[in-house]
Amino acid sequence: MPRVSRMVVTDSGQKAAYHVISRTALDGLPFKKTEKDELVRIIQRFSAVYAVDVLGFAIMGNHFHLLVEVSPGAMVSDDEVRRRFELLYGEEAEFPEGRLGDFRERFSSLSAYMKDIKQAFSHFYNKRKKRKGTLWGERFKSVIVQQGNTLINCLAYIDLNAVRAGIVKRPEDYRWCSIGYHVQTGNKDGFLSLGLGLSDFGVHNLATRFKKYREFLYHVGAIEKRGRARISKKVLDEETAEGFELNRQRRFRYRTRYFSDSGILGSRAFVESTYETFKDRFQTTRDKIPKAVKGIEGMYSLKRLSEG
Repeated sequence: MPRVSRMVVTDSGQKAAYHVISRTALDGLPFKKTEKDELVRIIQRFSAVYAVDVLGFAIMGNHFHLLVEVSPGAMVSDDEVRRRFELLYGEEAEFPEGRLGDFRERFSSLSAYMKDIKQAFSHFYNKRKKRKGTLWGERFKSVIVQQGNTLINCLAYIDLNAVRAGIVKRPEDYRWCSIGYHVQTGNKDGFLSLGLGLSDFGVHNLATRFKKYREFLYHVGAIEKRGRARISKKVLDEETAEGFELNRQRRFRYRTRYFSDSGILGSRAFVESTYETFKDRFQTTRDKIPKAVKGIEGMYSLKRLSEG
């Protein structure tokens, strides 16, 4: 039976939003902490290369969700195509001017974006597990999402995955989802779009937008769903009392994962000198750069070594 053509918005004048889901072909929950961290890193890498804005994501034990806005090729300038080519292939690669149109089309393609993400992760996973063969199940699913109310509900659905699965009590406690990434890293490297599905509602202040999204998320998450966990009334009441603001104590608690998840932690000078001592232990060809721990002045971290 031939494949049904994927529905792709072809309007050259505006971005199109898609909810994308892809599942592994393996049994059980094969994606643990290291695999989830790496998949986030790979998504970040290719999201910088492709003309996409990531609004939301959730990496679960056997599948992942993405909510992305894809820019049509007409919105990508020639210089942008060349810049994205360099991000993908490196500064030494010579851009093939005769294929400018081909690369513009590629960098605006949802299918090409997902193919690169899934292939890169398959390579990582199979090498790590010393295995061969298929990692992913059937081709990824994609749903065209209308802007506005539909978009914010879709984003909330994605961010509530870990709550509904009974993994966490609060959505931002799960670091492998967009709300967790926003809260726990302060949206490090500007990875995620700050629209939060609210830009169409005239909410322009980012702090207000984030607070309103959390309020919406908690109220939706408290709704009972048959056979699924939900945000408890106690937790909802606590958040309501706080006005859906993250107080200083809770912000610090979210930052404390650096104390257990970093490879090296301390001042920038300490991290850099210690990294030089153990440089050969890090499985990467590029030098690692210390990252500031947001919320703790003067503290830097370097990502931990790969788990065994």
